[in-house]
Amino acid sequence: MEMSNRTTMTEFLLLGFSDVRELQILHFVVFLVIYLAALMGNLLIVIVVTFDHHLHTPMYFFLMNLSILDIGSISVPVPKSMANSLMNTRSISYSGCVTQVFFFIFFAVTEYSILTVMAYDRYVAICQPLHYERVMNRRACVQMAASAWISVFVYTAVHTGNTFALSFCGGNMVDQFFCEIPQLLKLACSDSYLHETAVIIFSVCLAFSCFVFIVVSYVQIFTTVLRIPSEQGRHKALSTCLPHLTVVSLFFFTIVFAYLKPTSSSTSGLDLMVPVLYSVVPPMMNPIIYSMRNKEIKAGLRKLMAGRLFTKNELSIFHL
Repeated sequence: MEMSNRTTMTEFLLLGFSDVRELQILHFVVFLVIYLAALMGNLLIVIVVTFDHHLHTPMYFFLMNLSILDIGSISVPVPKSMANSLMNTRSISYSGCVTQVFFFIFFAVTEYSILTVMAYDRYVAICQPLHYERVMNRRACVQMAASAWISVFVYTAVHTGNTFALSFCGGNMVDQFFCEIPQLLKLACSDSYLHETAVIIFSVCLAFSCFVFIVVSYVQIFTTVLRIPSEQGRHKALSTCLPHLTVVSLFFFTIVFAYLKPTSSSTSGLDLMVPVLYSVVPPMMNPIIYSMRNKEIKAGLRKLMAGRLFTKNELSIFHL
Protein backbone atom coordinates (compact mmCIF):
# COMPACT_ATOMS: atom_id res chain seq x y z
CA MET A 1 0.00 0.00 0.00
CA GLU A 2 2.85 2.34 0.91
CA MET A 3 4.57 1.73 -2.43
CA SER A 4 1.30 2.35 -4.23
CA ASN A 5 0.79 5.66 -2.47
CA ARG A 6 4.27 6.83 -3.40
CA THR A 7 4.14 5.81 -7.04
CA THR A 8 0.71 7.34 -7.70
CA MET A 9 1.87 10.75 -6.38
CA THR A 10 3.08 12.21 -9.68
CA GLU A 11 2.57 15.89 -8.83
CA PHE A 12 1.67 18.33 -6.07
CA LEU A 13 -0.53 21.41 -6.14
CA LEU A 14 1.03 24.57 -4.69
CA LEU A 15 -0.85 27.40 -3.03
CA GLY A 16 -1.60 30.27 -5.40
CA PHE A 17 -1.60 33.92 -4.38
CA SER A 18 -4.83 34.60 -6.27
CA ASP A 19 -7.25 33.15 -8.80
CA VAL A 20 -7.87 36.60 -10.31
CA ARG A 21 -5.88 36.92 -13.53
CA GLU A 22 -4.91 40.57 -12.97
CA LEU A 23 -3.57 39.77 -9.49
CA GLN A 24 -1.64 36.80 -10.88
CA ILE A 25 0.08 39.14 -13.35
CA LEU A 26 0.77 41.61 -10.53
CA HIS A 27 2.28 38.80 -8.45
CA PHE A 28 4.49 37.85 -11.40
CA VAL A 29 5.71 41.45 -11.88
CA VAL A 30 6.37 42.03 -8.14
CA PHE A 31 8.28 38.75 -7.79
CA LEU A 32 10.23 39.51 -10.99
CA VAL A 33 11.35 42.90 -9.64
CA ILE A 34 12.31 41.40 -6.26
CA TYR A 35 14.14 38.49 -7.91
CA LEU A 36 16.13 40.71 -10.29
CA ALA A 37 17.00 43.11 -7.43
CA ALA A 38 18.23 40.22 -5.26
CA LEU A 39 20.24 38.71 -8.12
CA MET A 40 21.83 42.04 -9.04
CA GLY A 41 22.65 42.99 -5.44
CA ASN A 42 24.23 39.65 -4.58
CA LEU A 43 26.07 39.32 -7.90
CA LEU A 44 27.56 42.80 -7.42
CA ILE A 45 28.91 41.75 -4.01
CA VAL A 46 30.39 38.54 -5.46
CA ILE A 47 32.06 40.47 -8.31
CA VAL A 48 33.36 43.28 -6.07
CA VAL A 49 34.79 40.89 -3.45
CA THR A 50 36.35 38.65 -6.12
CA PHE A 51 38.13 41.40 -8.06
CA ASP A 52 38.90 44.09 -5.43
CA HIS A 53 42.10 42.99 -3.70
CA HIS A 54 41.33 45.28 -0.73
CA LEU A 55 38.41 42.98 0.08
CA HIS A 56 40.45 39.75 0.05
CA THR A 57 39.96 39.21 3.79
CA PRO A 58 38.12 36.48 5.74
CA MET A 59 35.11 38.68 6.51
CA TYR A 60 34.47 39.41 2.82
CA PHE A 61 35.27 35.84 1.78
CA PHE A 62 32.41 34.64 3.99
CA LEU A 63 30.23 37.51 2.76
CA MET A 64 30.82 36.30 -0.81
CA ASN A 65 29.72 32.80 0.26
CA LEU A 66 26.61 34.35 1.81
CA SER A 67 25.76 36.18 -1.42
CA ILE A 68 26.15 32.99 -3.49
CA LEU A 69 23.83 31.19 -1.06
CA ASP A 70 21.30 34.04 -1.24
CA ILE A 71 21.26 33.77 -5.05
CA GLY A 72 20.61 30.04 -4.70
CA SER A 73 17.96 30.28 -1.97
CA ILE A 74 15.80 32.86 -3.74
CA SER A 75 16.13 30.95 -7.02
CA VAL A 76 14.45 27.87 -5.52
CA PRO A 77 10.88 29.14 -4.84
CA VAL A 78 10.54 32.37 -6.85
CA PRO A 79 10.99 31.37 -10.54
CA LYS A 80 8.54 28.44 -10.24
CA SER A 81 5.99 30.63 -8.45
CA MET A 82 6.35 33.28 -11.16
CA ALA A 83 5.93 30.68 -13.92
CA ASN A 84 2.81 29.24 -12.26
CA SER A 85 1.24 32.69 -11.97
CA LEU A 86 2.04 33.52 -15.58
CA MET A 87 0.64 30.22 -16.88
CA ASN A 88 -2.33 30.20 -14.47
CA THR A 89 -1.43 26.82 -12.94
CA ARG A 90 -0.53 25.55 -9.47
CA SER A 91 1.06 22.19 -10.24
CA ILE A 92 4.62 21.06 -9.61
CA SER A 93 5.95 17.62 -10.58
CA TYR A 94 7.03 15.11 -7.95
CA SER A 95 10.68 15.46 -9.03
CA GLY A 96 10.31 19.26 -9.06
CA CYS A 97 9.03 19.17 -5.49
CA VAL A 98 11.94 16.95 -4.41
CA THR A 99 14.36 19.41 -6.06
CA GLN A 100 12.78 22.41 -4.33
CA VAL A 101 12.90 20.74 -0.91
CA PHE A 102 16.52 19.63 -1.36
CA PHE A 103 17.92 22.94 -2.55
CA PHE A 104 15.88 25.16 -0.22
CA ILE A 105 17.12 23.22 2.82
CA PHE A 106 20.65 23.10 1.42
CA PHE A 107 20.95 26.85 0.79
CA ALA A 108 19.11 27.90 3.98
CA VAL A 109 21.06 25.62 6.36
CA THR A 110 24.40 26.38 4.69
CA GLU A 111 23.64 30.11 5.05
CA TYR A 112 22.91 29.63 8.74
CA SER A 113 26.22 27.74 9.09
CA ILE A 114 28.16 30.50 7.29
CA LEU A 115 26.50 33.14 9.52
CA THR A 116 27.67 31.14 12.54
CA VAL A 117 31.24 31.05 11.17
CA MET A 118 31.04 34.80 10.51
CA ALA A 119 30.16 35.35 14.18
CA TYR A 120 33.32 33.45 15.12
CA ASP A 121 35.32 35.57 12.64
CA ARG A 122 34.06 38.78 14.29
CA TYR A 123 34.77 37.33 17.76
CA VAL A 124 38.39 36.57 16.89
CA ALA A 125 38.86 39.93 15.10
CA ILE A 126 37.63 41.98 18.08
CA CYS A 127 38.36 39.84 21.14
CA GLN A 128 41.68 38.29 19.99
CA PRO A 129 43.05 40.74 17.39
CA LEU A 130 46.69 39.69 17.89
CA HIS A 131 45.83 36.11 16.91
CA TYR A 132 43.47 36.99 14.06
CA GLU A 133 45.82 36.44 11.12
CA ARG A 134 47.04 33.13 12.56
CA VAL A 135 43.58 31.77 13.46
CA MET A 136 41.66 33.08 10.43
CA ASN A 137 44.26 32.30 7.79
CA ARG A 138 43.36 31.39 4.22
CA ARG A 139 43.48 27.64 4.77
CA ALA A 140 41.32 27.78 7.93
CA CYS A 141 38.68 29.95 6.21
CA VAL A 142 38.47 27.69 3.15
CA GLN A 143 38.22 24.63 5.42
CA MET A 144 35.41 26.19 7.49
CA ALA A 145 33.45 27.21 4.40
CA ALA A 146 33.99 23.84 2.67
CA SER A 147 33.01 21.96 5.85
CA ALA A 148 29.76 23.93 6.01
CA TRP A 149 28.87 23.28 2.35
CA ILE A 150 29.79 19.56 2.39
CA SER A 151 28.28 18.63 5.78
CA VAL A 152 25.02 20.43 4.96
CA PHE A 153 24.89 18.65 1.59
CA VAL A 154 24.99 15.27 3.38
CA TYR A 155 22.46 16.43 5.99
CA THR A 156 20.12 17.73 3.26
CA ALA A 157 20.31 14.45 1.33
CA VAL A 158 19.29 12.50 4.47
CA HIS A 159 16.54 14.99 5.39
CA THR A 160 15.06 15.07 1.87
CA GLY A 161 15.37 11.30 1.44
CA ASN A 162 13.52 10.65 4.71
CA THR A 163 10.75 13.06 3.73
CA PHE A 164 10.02 11.52 0.35
CA ALA A 165 10.31 7.99 1.71
CA LEU A 166 7.05 8.72 3.52
CA SER A 167 3.69 7.60 2.19
CA PHE A 168 1.28 10.47 1.58
CA CYS A 169 -2.33 9.92 2.64
CA GLY A 170 -3.54 13.52 2.80
CA GLY A 171 -3.82 14.31 -0.90
CA ASN A 172 -1.39 16.39 -2.94
CA MET A 173 -2.30 19.97 -1.98
CA VAL A 174 0.74 21.71 -0.44
CA ASP A 175 -0.39 24.60 1.76
CA GLN A 176 2.51 26.80 0.62
CA PHE A 177 3.66 28.57 -2.56
CA PHE A 178 6.65 26.19 -2.78
CA CYS A 179 7.42 22.67 -1.56
CA GLU A 180 8.56 22.66 2.05
CA ILE A 181 8.97 19.82 4.55
CA PRO A 182 6.53 21.00 7.29
CA GLN A 183 3.74 21.28 4.71
CA LEU A 184 4.59 17.89 3.17
CA LEU A 185 4.52 16.24 6.61
CA LYS A 186 0.89 17.36 6.92
CA LEU A 187 0.14 15.15 3.91
CA ALA A 188 2.03 12.13 5.27
CA CYS A 189 0.39 9.14 6.94
CA SER A 190 0.52 9.65 10.71
CA ASP A 191 2.33 6.37 11.39
CA SER A 192 5.08 6.78 8.78
CA TYR A 193 7.32 9.66 9.82
CA LEU A 194 9.11 8.43 12.95
CA HIS A 195 12.56 8.63 11.30
CA GLU A 196 11.84 12.09 9.90
CA THR A 197 10.74 13.28 13.36
CA ALA A 198 14.13 12.20 14.72
CA VAL A 199 15.89 14.18 11.99
CA ILE A 200 13.76 17.26 12.77
CA ILE A 201 14.56 17.02 16.51
CA PHE A 202 18.27 16.74 15.67
CA SER A 203 17.94 19.75 13.33
CA VAL A 204 16.27 21.90 16.00
CA CYS A 205 18.98 21.01 18.55
CA LEU A 206 21.73 21.83 16.03
CA ALA A 207 20.10 25.13 15.04
CA PHE A 208 19.68 26.10 18.70
CA SER A 209 23.35 25.26 19.39
CA CYS A 210 24.44 27.56 16.54
CA PHE A 211 22.16 30.30 17.86
CA VAL A 212 23.64 29.97 21.38
CA PHE A 213 27.16 30.11 19.86
CA ILE A 214 26.27 33.35 18.00
CA VAL A 215 24.73 34.91 21.14
CA VAL A 216 27.73 33.98 23.33
CA SER A 217 30.11 35.35 20.66
CA TYR A 218 28.30 38.68 20.61
CA VAL A 219 28.17 38.89 24.40
CA GLN A 220 31.98 38.54 24.36
CA ILE A 221 32.26 41.05 21.48
CA PHE A 222 30.13 43.72 23.19
CA THR A 223 31.97 43.19 26.49
CA THR A 224 35.29 43.77 24.70
CA VAL A 225 33.98 46.77 22.74
CA LEU A 226 32.77 48.49 25.93
CA ARG A 227 36.32 48.27 27.29
CA ILE A 228 37.78 50.17 24.31
CA PRO A 229 38.69 53.63 25.67
CA SER A 230 38.14 55.74 22.54
CA GLU A 231 34.69 56.37 21.09
CA GLN A 232 36.13 56.13 17.58
CA GLY A 233 37.58 52.69 18.36
CA ARG A 234 34.25 51.46 19.73
CA HIS A 235 32.42 52.79 16.66
CA LYS A 236 34.88 51.15 14.27
CA ALA A 237 34.62 47.79 16.06
CA LEU A 238 30.82 47.87 16.12
CA SER A 239 30.55 48.95 12.47
CA THR A 240 32.11 45.64 11.36
CA CYS A 241 29.59 43.66 13.47
CA LEU A 242 26.27 45.44 13.01
CA PRO A 243 25.61 44.29 9.40
CA HIS A 244 26.22 40.66 10.38
CA LEU A 245 24.09 41.00 13.51
CA THR A 246 21.28 42.57 11.45
CA VAL A 247 21.40 39.76 8.86
CA VAL A 248 21.41 37.07 11.57
CA SER A 249 18.45 38.72 13.31
CA LEU A 250 16.51 39.01 10.03
CA PHE A 251 17.26 35.37 9.13
CA PHE A 252 16.44 33.97 12.57
CA PHE A 253 13.36 35.97 13.54
CA THR A 254 11.59 35.58 10.17
CA ILE A 255 11.92 31.78 10.46
CA VAL A 256 10.91 31.75 14.15
CA PHE A 257 7.88 33.92 13.36
CA ALA A 258 6.91 31.60 10.51
CA TYR A 259 7.06 28.39 12.54
CA LEU A 260 5.77 29.67 15.89
CA LYS A 261 2.82 31.50 14.34
CA PRO A 262 -0.49 29.90 15.44
CA THR A 263 -1.89 27.66 12.72
CA SER A 264 -5.36 28.30 11.35
CA SER A 265 -7.78 25.95 9.61
CA SER A 266 -8.18 28.25 6.60
CA THR A 267 -5.45 30.00 4.60
CA SER A 268 -5.28 33.75 5.24
CA GLY A 269 -3.31 36.57 3.67
CA LEU A 270 -0.86 36.35 6.58
CA ASP A 271 -0.28 32.65 5.88
CA LEU A 272 0.70 33.58 2.31
CA MET A 273 2.97 36.48 3.30
CA VAL A 274 4.91 34.72 6.07
CA PRO A 275 6.77 32.30 3.74
CA VAL A 276 7.62 35.27 1.50
CA LEU A 277 9.07 36.95 4.60
CA TYR A 278 11.67 34.25 5.25
CA SER A 279 12.28 32.88 1.73
CA VAL A 280 12.35 36.07 -0.36
CA VAL A 281 13.05 39.09 1.86
CA PRO A 282 16.44 38.08 3.41
CA PRO A 283 18.19 37.35 0.06
CA MET A 284 16.97 40.72 -1.21
CA MET A 285 17.85 42.69 1.94
CA ASN A 286 21.26 41.17 2.76
CA PRO A 287 23.21 43.03 0.00
CA ILE A 288 21.53 46.29 1.05
CA ILE A 289 22.36 45.72 4.73
CA TYR A 290 26.00 44.91 3.99
CA SER A 291 26.61 47.75 1.53
CA MET A 292 24.63 50.53 3.22
CA ARG A 293 27.19 51.43 5.91
CA ASN A 294 30.23 49.57 4.58
CA LYS A 295 32.85 51.93 3.17
CA GLU A 296 34.93 49.14 1.60
CA ILE A 297 31.98 47.68 -0.30
CA LYS A 298 30.91 51.18 -1.40
CA ALA A 299 34.44 51.92 -2.60
CA GLY A 300 34.52 48.63 -4.50
CA LEU A 301 31.16 49.39 -6.12
CA ARG A 302 32.41 52.83 -7.19
CA LYS A 303 35.48 51.21 -8.78
CA LEU A 304 33.23 48.71 -10.55
CA MET A 305 31.03 51.49 -11.94
CA ALA A 306 34.10 53.46 -13.03
CA GLY A 307 35.60 50.37 -14.71
CA ARG A 308 38.70 50.43 -12.50
CA LEU A 309 37.96 47.24 -10.54
CA PHE A 310 39.68 44.81 -12.92
CA THR A 311 42.96 46.70 -13.26
CA LYS A 312 44.58 45.51 -10.02
CA ASN A 313 43.14 42.04 -9.65
CA GLU A 314 44.92 39.45 -7.50
CA LEU A 315 44.28 35.75 -7.98
CA SER A 316 44.19 34.99 -4.26
CA ILE A 317 40.91 35.65 -2.50
CA PHE A 318 42.82 36.67 0.63
CA HIS A 319 45.19 39.57 1.13
CA LEU A 320 46.29 39.12 4.73
